[in-house]
Amino acid sequence: MHGAFLCYVWSVVRLFLRTPSGRKRLNVLGALDLSTKQLVTITNLTYITSATVCELLTTLAMQYPGIPITLVLDNARYQHGRLVQDLAASLGIELLFLPSYSPNLNLIERLWKFVKGQCLNGKYYETFHAFKASIEDCLGKIGTEHRPAVESLITRNFQLFDKEIFLEV
Repeated sequence: MHGAFLCYVWSVVRLFLRTPSGRKRLNVLGALDLSTKQLVTITNLTYITSATVCELLTTLAMQYPGIPITLVLDNARYQHGRLVQDLAASLGIELLFLPSYSPNLNLIERLWKFVKGQCLNGKYYETFHAFKASIEDCLGKIGTEHRPAVESLITRNFQLFDKEIFLEV
């Protein structure tokens, strides 16, 4: 969202931070290839809907023809619709839904946090166009210039438990 994103501010005197008026939003729907760290994004200025997810599915199917695709999704309502389910089945894309309230399992959330840190925290953009350009530039460099940082953020290191442990309360 084009607005004020504070980082750490401490001052003896009152500071007034410039911030844009109104509310403008850039929506980014993305899919990250875990092995190559390449990012596919769909952006708009309105809302993310089932049609937007279908656009992403079609883009992924065209970009990775003949390769089995498993898309890991959170539980947003627009991802569960019949339109999305039918298109994914026709394109041969498996949809894997994460458990509710588990953003720590959704690796792309780490990427969004990185982008916010690079583009938003402590930065002021005079215009929405400059704001949008900054985010799109950062997203465009995920597989190249920002790749080392992304590689350290997005790993397959999850703690696995060999035995089930039950605690009685």
